[in-house]
Amino acid sequence: MGFIDTHTHLYLEQFDKDRDTIIQNAIEKGVEAFLLPNIDLSSIAQVKNLVLDYPERCFPMMGLHPCSVALNWMDELDKIEKELFQDNYCAVGEIGIDLFWEKKYLNEQINAFETQIKWAKELALPIVIHCREAFDEIFEVLDRLNDAQLKGVFHCFTGTFEQAERVIAYENFLLGIGGVLTFKKAQLDQVVSKIDPQYLVLETDAPYLAPVPFRGKRNESSYLIYTAARLSEILGIPMKELERITNSNAQQLFKLDL
Repeated sequence: MGFIDTHTHLYLEQFDKDRDTIIQNAIEKGVEAFLLPNIDLSSIAQVKNLVLDYPERCFPMMGLHPCSVALNWMDELDKIEKELFQDNYCAVGEIGIDLFWEKKYLNEQINAFETQIKWAKELALPIVIHCREAFDEIFEVLDRLNDAQLKGVFHCFTGTFEQAERVIAYENFLLGIGGVLTFKKAQLDQVVSKIDPQYLVLETDAPYLAPVPFRGKRNESSYLIYTAARLSEILGIPMKELERITNSNAQQLFKLDL
């Protein structure tokens, strides 16, 4: 089994012209499974169609992205809920709070986040958290709702060591590490170097946040190996061992049948 890309949007239009080639290239490079976070109602069919095309490699999530929370968020959530409860998903995601793009709907984002956390507990599914300039707000929600049932991952973690420690203290949470790890000015390497790899999973967030040497270009799942190589270097463990550890973490959290 190759690496697992725990967060990739391969179903988006950026891949419409070469999706099969991109997936085959990833497999050839050693990235062999792909977890697909939903965004909103418009992306559900795209996610499901890709899973139908690659049922043994693509695993869907269902959730409402915080950047899609607007005036009609309750109607969207109602339909997301029906979809989540009537089909098989590996996680509730991606969900969370984003105060970089939109602060107008903060209360609505919090309510949508809390609602989806409750669904995840009911279904015994992990949550996949999108957090941008909102650690304090997200921690406030998790402090209230965290219990033995709640588990998940902070997707595209870019926080401080103190924030990483707080995530790990929830006991059933992991840190999703992506291409930002390869950005020199991000200083994420200094944080990750102090974290036990048992708390880490790898991701691309393709088509976004491509790692060096592809920074600024369309990201793809095969580029996970560049993040993995940097993480291997930082932690001082061989790539195969990193693959084993991070895959085990992902399989346990998402209950993947691989």
